[in-house]
This record gives sequence, structure tokens and C-alpha cells, in this order.
Amino acid sequence: MPQPRPYRVALNGYGRIGRCVLRALFERGAQAGFEIVALNDLADLASLEYLTRFDSTHGRFPGEVRVEDDCLHINGHCVKVLRSATPEEIDWAALDVDLVLECSGAYHTREDGERFLAAGAPRVLFSQPMASETDVDATIVYGVNQDCLTGDELLVSNASCTTNCGVPLLRLLDQAIGLEYVSITTIHSAMNDQPVIDAYHAEDLRRTRSAFQSVIPVSTGLARGIERLLPELAGRIQAKAVRVPTVNVSCLDITLQTVSDTDATEVNRILREAATSGPLKGLLAYTELPHASCDFNHDPHSAIVDASQTRVSGPRLVNVLAWFDNEWGFANRMIDVAGHYLNVVHQKP
Repeated sequence: MPQPRPYRVALNGYGRIGRCVLRALFERGAQAGFEIVALNDLADLASLEYLTRFDSTHGRFPGEVRVEDDCLHINGHCVKVLRSATPEEIDWAALDVDLVLECSGAYHTREDGERFLAAGAPRVLFSQPMASETDVDATIVYGVNQDCLTGDELLVSNASCTTNCGVPLLRLLDQAIGLEYVSITTIHSAMNDQPVIDAYHAEDLRRTRSAFQSVIPVSTGLARGIERLLPELAGRIQAKAVRVPTVNVSCLDITLQTVSDTDATEVNRILREAATSGPLKGLLAYTELPHASCDFNHDPHSAIVDASQTRVSGPRLVNVLAWFDNEWGFANRMIDVAGHYLNVVHQKP
């Protein structure tokens, strides 16, 4: 069934992910089947315009951006700018949106999501994993489980950038050679909860330290997030994370104890074939070239397997490295999930 009209969406939060989602929609062309009706952020209009036009990580916006009458005019399209501190302050129904893209990262519970619904939002897609599995109707990793959506869901999570990188790889390898145990280290670029120079942090003493002078161990919910999507691995996966002094692009260092004997050639063959055909084509990429992380800036894939780094010790201890643009790749998955979600909603009888 063809899409009857562009889907009307609003962005709540216009930070790194919110701006990447908006830009990715425009870079895909004709807003990729969406109409961005409004965005909500407390920043002033001049700053919103400036940060849309100029981005230190992704470069200049490839089009026209200007301010007029409380709107951002982007390539001739008017995006209404709202400045509300809470979802209850906005009449989402009056905006006539099909979906709110919650990109602030500030909401983590079902009660938070229901605040949007009570204010007239028809449904919400969160750009972050929620506090528990029951805090949303579904957590989706595109390419893995989007087909579980029925259209009845009101609150959906797009998981995290690390989960979107790791889950497709783990499911693929589990199906091909079987996984006994999994250990993952996330090597993640600096984030906006870290100071440029030493400063106080409300939750973590390590994150009081300068983001650009140290490699900093941080907590991570990655193992829990993967278990939500791949419950067959529950109790058999551990994860840790470090932040490194780069502004974008991260990687997962994945160590696997496999059920079947294997070698690096077979592992790379499995990953290469999945990148070129099947449900992960366009989401998973594969390279044998000698890359550095900056080569994957603005890369839309969920994961890029670095085949040169695949190692197998003995017959069953496997190590794989996968890169991902933690901003741009994730923003593109937000769009993919939003499109699939709304297609399912509008195809319901």
C-alpha cells in the first residue's frame, strides 16, 4: 500500500541526535517521506539556526537555513520552533503529527512517555533505551526485529547506537556458528556529559575529568540492552565501556566463545556475505582496508566490520571489531524505524 502523504513528525530535543535526524531527512531527499512540522528546544532561535547551518563534526548543512517568524526555514520548508520545558506544555494534537521523535534523551520511563500521550501526541519514538523493557511497547533494532511492530504500539524505543551496532552482529554469528559467551568493550568518542576541562559531574567521579586528556572508563547498560533484544544470550554476556578523546565515531571490540569450531576466514565470510545481501544489506558494511576511525564520520551504517582486525584464538575464541558513527548512523536508524513504524500503523485495516 503506497504511503498516502508525507508523515508529519515533530522533534523534541534538538541536540546532537535531533540535529542529525533533521539533517539526515533532508540529505535523503524530499525529507524522505516525512514532513518535519515542529521542533522543541529551549535554545534561542539564533543558536538553533547557527547550529543547523554549521556543524563541527558533519560540516555545513547542504542547503539554505534561515529564521523567520519563530520558524526555521530549511530549503524553503518551515519548521515551527517551540520552547517548552516539559511535554505537557505543548499541544501535540494541534500540530497534527503522526509521531513525536523524542531526541532529548531526558525521558526513560513509561510514565515519561505517557506525559507526551496525555498532551496529545499520538505515538512517540525515543532515541534512547528506556529504564526497563516494560517502559515501552517495543524496543527496535532496525534490521533485526522491526517486523514485530503491529501498529498498536504507542511508545517505541530505537535502543542505542551501541545496541544497533552489536545486536545484528551477535544474532548473525549466533545463527551461523553459535555463541556460548560474549564480552564487549565499547570504545566510544567523547559525549556531551563530559567536560572539556576538569569540572564537577553529578554521578561519576571519572567523568569530572577532561574528555580530551584521558581514556575514561564509564558505566554502560549495553549488556542489558542486548539481552532485551536477544534473550537467548541472557546471563552469557558482559560489557564495559571507555570514552576516548575523539569527537565522533566509536567501535565495539567483541570477544566471542563459539559453539562450533571456526577460523578468521569463515567469520569474515559470514560477515561479508551479510553485508552484501539479505536483511542487513545497507545496515552492515564490511571493509578489509586499513582504516582509522575518522574514515567513518558521517557513515549511515549501523556497523562497519573491520575484517583486518578479526582474530581467532584456538578454534572457538573469536574477536571482531566493528566501527559505527554514533551520531549519524543512529540518526539514520531513527528515520528507518519511524518510517517502518508509521507504514505499519497506516496499513492497518
